[in-house]
Amino acid sequence: MKHTLSILVNNHPGVMSHVSGLFTRRGYNIDSIAVGVTDNPEVSSMTIVLNGDDFVVGQVKNQLLKLPDVLRVQDMAYASSVQRELVLVSFSISESNRSEALTICNGFDVKILEMTEDSLLIEFSGNSRQVSNIIAVLKPFGIREISRTGQIAIAYRNQNAV
Repeated sequence: MKHTLSILVNNHPGVMSHVSGLFTRRGYNIDSIAVGVTDNPEVSSMTIVLNGDDFVVGQVKNQLLKLPDVLRVQDMAYASSVQRELVLVSFSISESNRSEALTICNGFDVKILEMTEDSLLIEFSGNSRQVSNIIAVLKPFGIREISRTGQIAIAYRNQNAV
């Protein structure tokens, strides 16, 4: 089962290495990792996605909390958080399939960054399933290049929010 961990850490050199090293030493694979500074420049937010049962995730959380620069670890349940990732995709188009490509882009509500005679460069953000879906839909056009971020997440403050 996939788990998304939101980890607040001190914003110091080497902290990401220490956190990812913990996963390496324990033999756990990281599916996705994203790090960015918070509103406080002394604190960074790390979002790590991993596969494991509740016992494994509990062990990981306990080990993370033992690291001196880790301030907080939270398992972000899908139903009580917003989870997103960003993808940039450059793909081929031709005169004959341009309108189909633009219709698909409109349907997914993507942002078109560049359009040339023979290619489109788009930006899309959504949950992991949505990002995978748009990639699958665009694959037949001929993907030239793709860049996909790690997943980020934030908890709903109002647990009754949708």
